[in-house]
Amino acid sequence: MTDFSFEVSATDGKARRGTITMPRGTVRTPAFMPVGTAATVKAMYLDQVRDLGSDIILGNTYHLMLRPGAERVGRLGGLHEFARWPYPILTDSGGFQVMSLASLRKMSEKGVTFRSHIDGSVHELTPERSIEIQGLLDSDIQMQLDECIRLPAERPEIERAMELSLRWAERCAVAFGDQPGKAMFGIVQGGDDADLRVRSAERLREMNLKGYAIGGLAVGEPQDVMLAMLGETVPVLPRDKPRYLMGVGTPDDILQSVMRGVDMFDCVMPTRAGRHGLAFTRHGRINLKNARHAEDASPLDDRSDCPASRDYSRAYLHHLVRTQEALGAMLLTWNNLAYYQHLMAGARETIEHGRFGDFVAETMEGWTNGEAERGSHRG
Repeated sequence: MTDFSFEVSATDGKARRGTITMPRGTVRTPAFMPVGTAATVKAMYLDQVRDLGSDIILGNTYHLMLRPGAERVGRLGGLHEFARWPYPILTDSGGFQVMSLASLRKMSEKGVTFRSHIDGSVHELTPERSIEIQGLLDSDIQMQLDECIRLPAERPEIERAMELSLRWAERCAVAFGDQPGKAMFGIVQGGDDADLRVRSAERLREMNLKGYAIGGLAVGEPQDVMLAMLGETVPVLPRDKPRYLMGVGTPDDILQSVMRGVDMFDCVMPTRAGRHGLAFTRHGRINLKNARHAEDASPLDDRSDCPASRDYSRAYLHHLVRTQEALGAMLLTWNNLAYYQHLMAGARETIEHGRFGDFVAETMEGWTNGEAERGSHRG
């Protein structure tokens, strides 16, 4: 069996071009992972997601443990068979969703007890149970359970959550054991405190895990804080292991993070934005709800090889969005995921040829000079 491995084939400054190899396939990095929260990337066929260039998708432990249930997915052959996606899947631990969605949660050293946001039923999620669920889902990359707190927060609270997450990482590593071809990633925490981030990264590095994620940086802090924390954290992580920035982000966030040495990303932004009438393009963001598009016969991008971007007029997309037709969400999600994968392909190619800085500058110039609305970096 092919084991899990990661190889860096080219660098340009701190930016890295690499390949993660697993039995179910390879992941070209830098990589963007579309979010398949409940065993589906919303408004998309997974065949479309693959055709756009996605090597890997993300599944969500919290949502899948509640519906349809991890044991049921396991009986049905695992998440790959269940969703008809035979390629790599990363599952998160469920911790972030417990903190953000569940009601009446109770934290302890053992884990977290919470009520489902769906029906109020009580569940317990421990580090061991999180790994068990991810094993039933049969995901290829599994994440440790951690406590992710929202910023801003006081240092004692940030430090408490970071230390708890480290102890949970050790328990997750024991529960995961040695699974050939698969990996468990640890998650660096520490909020917006550089010293805590470095301490977390150093302690996780000592565990000699197969990969490392950076968590807690898509929780409302400004972009400059996120980038500053990356600048402190990334150099501490092993050079020969993949680095995954969780829950990030906008095209600008991603390019800036690649520039600082990050390899993997996921975010609901392209799919969620598509369902709400917002398109990401090389011209910047286009809000199809705006009346100025009502008689615009031009497509989102006449140079794109994605049919949703190239073949449908903005007037038609505006009509679909305003009338809340399902096709509008489908086409705009298709466009957005195509743009994100185009961005990642461009990053990989230009890192390979030592032109990544030029690529970032040219991309940002397109956003600045394009006719689209600019908006803030967080969308």
